[in-house]
Amino acid sequence: MTADQRLADSLIQRVNVGDLLTRSAARAPASDAVIDGPRRFSYGDFEAWSNRVAHGLLSLGFRPGDALALMSANSAEFLATYFACAKAGVVCVPINLLWRHRELAYVLDHAKVRGAVVAAGLLEQFLTGVEAGQPLRELVVVGAADASLALPPQLRSIGFDALQAGQPSQVPAVFVEDRAPLSYLYTSGTTSAPKGVVGSQLAIYLESLGTAIDTRMSADDRVLAMMPMFHTAQLNAICTPVVAVGGAICVMKGFDAEALLDLIETERLSVLFGLPMMYRTLMEAQQARPRRVDSLRLAVYAMAPMPDHELRAAIETFGCGFSLMFGQTEMSPVATFFRPEHQLSHPGAAGTPGINVQVGIMDTDGALLPQGEAGEIAYRSPQALSGYLHNEEATREAFRHGWFHSGDVGYFDADGILWFKDRFKDVIKSGGENVASIEVEKALYACEPGIAEVVVIGVPHAHWTEAVTAVIVARPGARIDEAALSQRLRERLSPYKCPKAFIQVEAMPKTATGKIQKSVLRQQYAGYFDDAKDAPAS
Repeated sequence: MTADQRLADSLIQRVNVGDLLTRSAARAPASDAVIDGPRRFSYGDFEAWSNRVAHGLLSLGFRPGDALALMSANSAEFLATYFACAKAGVVCVPINLLWRHRELAYVLDHAKVRGAVVAAGLLEQFLTGVEAGQPLRELVVVGAADASLALPPQLRSIGFDALQAGQPSQVPAVFVEDRAPLSYLYTSGTTSAPKGVVGSQLAIYLESLGTAIDTRMSADDRVLAMMPMFHTAQLNAICTPVVAVGGAICVMKGFDAEALLDLIETERLSVLFGLPMMYRTLMEAQQARPRRVDSLRLAVYAMAPMPDHELRAAIETFGCGFSLMFGQTEMSPVATFFRPEHQLSHPGAAGTPGINVQVGIMDTDGALLPQGEAGEIAYRSPQALSGYLHNEEATREAFRHGWFHSGDVGYFDADGILWFKDRFKDVIKSGGENVASIEVEKALYACEPGIAEVVVIGVPHAHWTEAVTAVIVARPGARIDEAALSQRLRERLSPYKCPKAFIQVEAMPKTATGKIQKSVLRQQYAGYFDDAKDAPAS
């Protein structure tokens, strides 16, 4: 088969996330695709724009498999760049806006990022991660950059508008394998170095279609995109499914209860996605000044189940179904869907398997356990990651026994509904971010010589879901100044990783072999923040 025939066959048969946009644009070119503040893009216009961006990247020398960092707040440009990457076969590496120089430098180097699309207001922060020896050469700036910022000599800069100027509006003719990587998403694990989750075109394409089916999305839906797009939960559990069915995405830069309620009323939003704490704030704002919210049909939440009394109040306030999405980055990300009809009959559950997902409960020897017995939650699905980037050992460990191992503990009840019990991995889920406890523990030891032992755990919190909490045993005679320690930590860690509380104790609970029992500490301090009225600022 010639290269031309191979390309032609690929364009007919391929599985490419960029084609979700292309096909929706072909069905309804005049329909709203993206609404970003005063800017409105039809599917025809947004498809043409994404194609021009894809051609622009190719004109810079990008080829399938090259990695492109993407650092931007929620915006139409973020989405256009993401779909352009898919169409061109370029691997998109979304950058967490909370990362600072050490994390940025690690990801840029580890992912072998060749170029970056960066919002002008974030350029100074991004440049703190640029170091000599990295393969990074191309810089595309969205918006007007600060002219006083000096760029490293190895970078060639071009504006986002100039990148696409004069480029064709047709889909680029690029051969892209179905299982070619579309994204490298970095997630905190049980070590301080984040792992790069390789998400393929096929995995994200099928997850998008499956989630659209599970949430019953249609071209009539107008869906909020408020959570950070650099996280797969917003990007692939909401945005790509909406595009697959031809619905509209309404972009918000972040959570603002009053602005969101106004947007629901003016844009007639039908689907929301947020954290439990956001729905609590929305209820208060709606009760104080009611807006018209009868367009809502589904409110999706993540991170943790909503307490029964709050869920009932939210259903009454907004008059729509609520559902929980449960999964992880490695599953692209939705693995189970806690359906609206189960919310009140099975409060606190994780849901039923997604359309494309087989869920098993496994013991430590790889045997599947029967209904009612708890073990590690394991998955089989075409949505699963291809592997961890440059980490064959972690990939083999995660894929042992022919299943993907989630690191979570759960069980199925008699109704076939999955319940989450605990985590094997010591990862704290705080405010929509994953925090590796060992990274914070290492920083605490480095910052405070008066610490004899320290354990970092996640403690339930009304605002953060889990608050990063340090439990400390001081050395004999040492006095630990918590305010000073907190300040020193902020010089080493991103703010969201810093503990919200320091609990000083005389001794740690330990096993007979001397291992600190984090599960005991989590249980002991489960109610520590019950009386917290105001959320910390960071």
